[in-house]
Amino acid sequence: MTTHLPFSQACENNKSPILERLREIFNAPGTVLEIGTGTGQHAVHFAAAMPHLQWQPTDHPRAAHLAIARLEQAALPNILPMRELDVSTTPWPSQAFRWAFSANTAHIMSWTEVEQMFRGIGAGLPEDGAFCLYGPFKHEGKFTSESNQAFDQSLKSNAPHMGIRDIEDVSALATEVGLVLREDYAMPANNEMLVFTRG
Repeated sequence: MTTHLPFSQACENNKSPILERLREIFNAPGTVLEIGTGTGQHAVHFAAAMPHLQWQPTDHPRAAHLAIARLEQAALPNILPMRELDVSTTPWPSQAFRWAFSANTAHIMSWTEVEQMFRGIGAGLPEDGAFCLYGPFKHEGKFTSESNQAFDQSLKSNAPHMGIRDIEDVSALATEVGLVLREDYAMPANNEMLVFTRG
């Protein structure tokens, strides 16, 4: 009997380009804290390709069940059991990590939740770690493409707290918790990969 697993076309499209970058950044053993695991497609793809990492999937309590069947089916030795994480619950449950990764979450969270995500990562990220945040961003209040502007409008019509974030605002949040934006990689489909490390 085939189980129909939750599926995201966006994850399927972007997993290979993201992996190319993560290979360069997550280049030493350690635990990756993934915030917003969603369907689990990224977790399975990245953990399989980078066996030197321990992958810790997490998601909001309302969504944490979505990935479980896929993670169990993959049965990879370096994927840790799914953990529930509501970024707005502070302090976060004790969790040692060297690396952190989150894709397509900042525009879905409320701005307060984005702040709390950075606080949680800032509290736990070691000197030799990095946080990679993937998604669409504005620059100085301007959209980088018409498609991103349309996407932002559809997000806001869906829920007023959503929206594409300004890279300068996100960088300021990072600075507040002792992190610095080291790299801003252009990615396909008008997305970006922001890489933060200790100041």
